[in-house]
Amino acid sequence: MSIDNRLKAVLDGLAKAHQEGTTAGGSAVLAEAIAAYPFDEREGELLSGGIPRGHKALTTATSKLVKAGWITKGRGGWKITQEGLAASAAFPDGASLASALAAGTPLPAEAKARKPRAKASGAQPSDRPAEAAKVAAAATSAPPVVTEAAAEEAAPASADVPAQEAAPAEPSFPQPDAVALAGNFATVLGASDWQPEFEQVQMQLDPSDQLWKLEVELPAGSYAYKAAINRSWDENYGAFGQRDGANHEIHHAGGPVRFHYDHRTKDVTVR
Repeated sequence: MSIDNRLKAVLDGLAKAHQEGTTAGGSAVLAEAIAAYPFDEREGELLSGGIPRGHKALTTATSKLVKAGWITKGRGGWKITQEGLAASAAFPDGASLASALAAGTPLPAEAKARKPRAKASGAQPSDRPAEAAKVAAAATSAPPVVTEAAAEEAAPASADVPAQEAAPAEPSFPQPDAVALAGNFATVLGASDWQPEFEQVQMQLDPSDQLWKLEVELPAGSYAYKAAINRSWDENYGAFGQRDGANHEIHHAGGPVRFHYDHRTKDVTVR
């Protein structure tokens, strides 16, 4: 099935990003998978909110990768785990990947025993979707991603592994763990309207100016939204930074739109 191939492409895409030392955004990963395996006529049908049926199905299906422990989704983007790197290499196509997930036994024993190594200098990742298997195999040579679950078991770094970049400076004033821009445009992004827990509506903190930012592509129309803190409605801010206040509203001509949330003022501006 095409959705199985797209799910494999998502895993391989994250393996490629890991090899390149970058963090991939969920929307970009999904877009690459869909470009590699385009929608058929039924999958291309638009649901309410203007999102294709196939896009919603793929977004939902990625939860299987999270449940298997192969990828993580955070406010900084999507990342592949060590188990995910092994899975990317172990399963050559979407069918084998789907069968393993359905059976509840994701990784063969030999794949579990294989540990990723630091990639050789000068290695060049493939940019072609058709070479996903090569990308997946190369990913097993990349430095392991250390997730919270694996942090306690992580071995000391060897001398030939490049040092991790220094973490950004601590905020100059308290910041929440997450800020979502929940509103009636979320379905366009592949999420559900007015639900602050979805990754697609999470804003990213820019340490340089202490602003939370989100840039999205929206069709022409009128939209309403609020800033929801820590993926919940327990703390939210509407127009003029008022807690539990009225909705923010914009009338958009279509195209990219940038939202900035300032936790000092609790207000959202549109750029």
